[in-house]
Amino acid sequence: MKINKTLLGTLIAVGLLANAGASQAAGWCESGKPVKFAGLNWESGMLLTDVMQVVLEKGYDCKTDSLPGNSITMENALSSNDIQVFAEEWVGRSEVWNKAEKAGKVVGVGAPVVGAVEGWYVPRYVIEGDAKRKLEAKAPDLKAIADLAKYASVFKDQEEPSKGRFYNCPAGWTCELDNSEMLKSYGLESSYTNFRPGTGPALDAAVLSSYKRGEPILFYYWSPTPLMGQVDLVKLEEKPGVDKSVDIKVGLSKTFHEQAPELVAVLEKVNLPIDLLNQNLARMTKERIESPKLAKIFLKEHPEVWRAWVSEDAAKKIDAAL
Repeated sequence: MKINKTLLGTLIAVGLLANAGASQAAGWCESGKPVKFAGLNWESGMLLTDVMQVVLEKGYDCKTDSLPGNSITMENALSSNDIQVFAEEWVGRSEVWNKAEKAGKVVGVGAPVVGAVEGWYVPRYVIEGDAKRKLEAKAPDLKAIADLAKYASVFKDQEEPSKGRFYNCPAGWTCELDNSEMLKSYGLESSYTNFRPGTGPALDAAVLSSYKRGEPILFYYWSPTPLMGQVDLVKLEEKPGVDKSVDIKVGLSKTFHEQAPELVAVLEKVNLPIDLLNQNLARMTKERIESPKLAKIFLKEHPEVWRAWVSEDAAKKIDAAL
């Protein structure tokens, strides 16, 4: 009888361990946990997020959600596992990310976008003029950011006419802090106002409005974006030796990276070719298509892109859902 009890206890223990193992093996989504994404508020970030959400929902039966907030807030949320995925992390740009990565709280995987650029831009007509539009060159010797000190009057701020205006990123974006530091490091703080539009679309509107009127404007911008395909710009040179190469990864919380290997294997393969991405972003703007809808259109039209990310079984499920 004692032997039977011991045997029974052993069998129960083995059963419990087996159940625990099965539960762990079942994975993140099978256990009912949602995958929470950063609700990024720039076009490429929105489209990447929506594409990833559709792939995980339809291909891997996951529940997903996205939480809105600026990039710094979202990076903090990622480091505490309040969200699990930051679809377009410009690695190395943010102190919040750098500290969290060093502390082992976040992990960057894959290369969702390759060939991205960023910098300070002016319309080409500011430097070269435009005969067709009867625009004279107002800053013919402007080549580099260091040259801007003598051209403050060209980019005159209507609210502070004694200064030029530099259009920065919206407050709360990582690039806003970087650009503010650059204004200081180039000695431009006293000659230019550091203007921060309220949103990304507000920055776009300022650029397009000035461009249509043929007026000078100095601003930070980046690619991939729809705007880059609509206007002819010149990127100003930085100091010699400055390396602004852009490394974009999918940001993951450490917890998610450890506990959802089957999903990490998908996200680390995600890549949208930059020309195709720019075309779709331009379409988003031109046809006024909301990002979630465009994500489904993209997946339907370009199976040759996303099939390489997923298992055969997941591909069939995504196809059926589309």
